[in-house]
Amino acid sequence: MPIQVTSIPTQSFDYIICGRAYRLLILSEIHSGGTAGCVIASRLTEDPNITVLIIEAGQHNDLVENTKIAGRWTQLMDTPEDWNIITPPQNNALDRLIKLTRGRFLGGSSGINGSLVVRGVPQDFDDWGVEGWSGAEFWQYMKKAENFHPKGWFKHDPESHGTTGHLHTEPHDPAPITNLMLKSMESHGLPYDPDIFSSGKNPHGCGHSVRTVHKGIRSTAADFVAEAGENLWVWTDTIVDKINLTPGDHDGDLQATSVDVVHKGSHATIKANKEVLICGGAYCSPAILLRSGIGPKSEVESFGIESKVDLPGVGKNLMDHLIAFIFYEVDRPEVTTDHLIHCVDGDQISYLQWKEKKTGFLTSLPFGAFAYARLDERLKDSELWQKSERKEGRDPMGLTPSQPSVEFFTTECYGGPKQYNQPPLGGKSAFAIVPELFGQQSRGTVTLKSKDPLENPVVDPNYLSDPLDLLVMSEACSFANEIVVKGEGTKSIVKGAWPPGSDHHLLKTRDDWVPFVKQWGTTCYHASGSCKIGPITDSMTVVDERLRVRGVKGLRVADASIIPVLHSGHTQFPVYGIAEKSADIIKEDNA
Repeated sequence: MPIQVTSIPTQSFDYIICGRAYRLLILSEIHSGGTAGCVIASRLTEDPNITVLIIEAGQHNDLVENTKIAGRWTQLMDTPEDWNIITPPQNNALDRLIKLTRGRFLGGSSGINGSLVVRGVPQDFDDWGVEGWSGAEFWQYMKKAENFHPKGWFKHDPESHGTTGHLHTEPHDPAPITNLMLKSMESHGLPYDPDIFSSGKNPHGCGHSVRTVHKGIRSTAADFVAEAGENLWVWTDTIVDKINLTPGDHDGDLQATSVDVVHKGSHATIKANKEVLICGGAYCSPAILLRSGIGPKSEVESFGIESKVDLPGVGKNLMDHLIAFIFYEVDRPEVTTDHLIHCVDGDQISYLQWKEKKTGFLTSLPFGAFAYARLDERLKDSELWQKSERKEGRDPMGLTPSQPSVEFFTTECYGGPKQYNQPPLGGKSAFAIVPELFGQQSRGTVTLKSKDPLENPVVDPNYLSDPLDLLVMSEACSFANEIVVKGEGTKSIVKGAWPPGSDHHLLKTRDDWVPFVKQWGTTCYHASGSCKIGPITDSMTVVDERLRVRGVKGLRVADASIIPVLHSGHTQFPVYGIAEKSADIIKEDNA
């Protein structure tokens, strides 16, 4: 088991590799930080001669039972196990403040996410334009992390799944509403392709998403370190303040030499003789860099921090997928799973089932049918769509015909983030279809509130700031509604919109859906891009193809913040892929 450190020792750490003095710090804070950091630590400590330290801002996940109970993900929100970041008013979304949930415990948001495995398509990663990170190459790293467990009813694509990784995945047994929704999707021109979200070969069809759940227990990045030996150290309840830099060799680059941390009010500096790796995620990685004097010069100096490296891309290019839950009431009993949870003592009964037998409602998140869709034909009558600039072979969102415009996923009962708080009671049932926007043009920012490491950064996703995003998302909502109310599987059971009194099921055109998108559009928790990877010729590049921070030696970033263009999927598996590749890069560079 990893060595758990509950207080900061006064001595420094010496890590030895190949007979050389070496210290490697894995800085693990949120979302992909907890996810990526654990994976990299696990892979590096496969060599018993290497010792690795993970610094985690929250608790050990073993102390947070709900990180293992997939169906209780919302009970982690708005708690000390959530970073509780809230956006500034979103000018193009009715000035709403949108909650950005992130896991604050070992394993990060891999213990609080939707557990969904939606990789995207290979073209997404080809579009990074970075040597060594093509779709074909990157797919192998995502497979490396996975240990897939098949089920007889699910026709999976064996070429797309790994079977030797530490992350356990399996298909989710569908509720009746899921099979009906798949029928509705097929009737609206989205052919059934069961493992479409693993293969990445089809941008227009419906199928299933496997889950990071196995035998009733959520599998997280913490699984990668659970069996590690005594060459892995874990510091919990410890915040990373900044990276200390000293003058380097004759080429002028600075050298990362130590890390300042805060543990329960105590401050310490941990020396790093060779490298520091930041895995804080799309929100905290840029914040750590900015506090270290690495970022836009004027911005850094405005907080009273000495500018060390003028790197204008730090905290810029922030992306996230916009989604909206559209709920419907159904008039057929037990076609959804509401009767299992939205009833007297439903949660307690389900918890006892999980606790005793690892069965029941809480063993998985109640997401059901999934689809990719191209919207070219539906948008061809839009003047904005037709007049917008586009590159050869791509649509105005920058996507090729091999990349989906949107994703749809459905729920098997009423539920979602905590703002959806009007469950159907008294035997009633409801479910949602959820459009997810791809190719978004809007870009946001991450900056500091102050130089105090105990304060969350200011995160402004700038949702819907580009009119193309609103256009495509509104069309996606219109199409989603048609699938539900006119689809062969569901048109006979849909009673109307939920909650009672809402009338969105009667909306006809994408223009009708614009107010709905502005009112209900929210985050899919796929934050990325704020420390993007790219060529040195791009002034906004933060890290190169080896994940090295520009202008600094011995410092890398490895998490979703490096993603330069957000892919057509969910970020969970790409982050595992980034971590697996990062570990190989570090091993190669230090061989």
